[in-house]
Amino acid sequence: MLRVMTWNVRTGGRDRTADRRDRLVRVVGEQWPDVLALQELRGFDAPGVAERFGEAVEMRVHLAKSWFGQPVAVLVRPPWRVLSAGPVRRPFHHAAQRVTLATAEAGPLTVVSAHLDPYCGRRRLWEAGWLAAALRRAPGESALLAGDLNTLEPGVDHRARIARLPAAYRRRHLRRDGRTVETRAVARLHRAGLVDLFTHAGSGEPETAPTRYGGGAEFSGMRLDYLFGTPALAARARDCRVVRGGATEYASDHYPVVVDLDLSPA
Repeated sequence: MLRVMTWNVRTGGRDRTADRRDRLVRVVGEQWPDVLALQELRGFDAPGVAERFGEAVEMRVHLAKSWFGQPVAVLVRPPWRVLSAGPVRRPFHHAAQRVTLATAEAGPLTVVSAHLDPYCGRRRLWEAGWLAAALRRAPGESALLAGDLNTLEPGVDHRARIARLPAAYRRRHLRRDGRTVETRAVARLHRAGLVDLFTHAGSGEPETAPTRYGGGAEFSGMRLDYLFGTPALAARARDCRVVRGGATEYASDHYPVVVDLDLSPA
């Protein structure tokens, strides 16, 4: 069984008031993912920082640096074998990193970790299109998009949660008319034929931000973090869940999302 986890760890696990990296390591150790998609890795592009974190969680780090925002990464645990890795080369606000693994049952599996623009729905729509194209170009039929998409899901009434936000943050989730909820980035992924793995195989509550004690005044009980798979991969999803409680309540302002896939390493 292949376990994949995605997590926005908030400014690389450090800010002006706290160093949360030991909590990040604890949560990863408790969940023990084979593949870990991380977002908001401030400072991880400094010499040795990503490598030290990888050693702490016993995983190899594949990092995509950012021109405008913060790096993202895909971490892989042995014995999973990496066939190729590299950034998705588009002008993302943050970044996107691609890693292709060898599986015994389904051939190559491509995993992309991405973090979409937090401010502008139109830019998120463009970025979602770039990600859909990257997954279409992936070898084989199995591909997974994991990350903080900063976008509310379509088909859900979000009026109450948006009304609870301060005005400065409300604008992030509304279109230019100030009334229509901005869900277009996630809708584009649906139109591309990708399957929302939480909707497909999930259990529990879907909201991923904010955590209880990790901050996040810009959130109001929102689902912003997703795992999307191709139909062939979705058929192998056995469980998908948001991880709550314990160190997750303090480690970041986002909860991790985990999926178990019926795959083994080649």
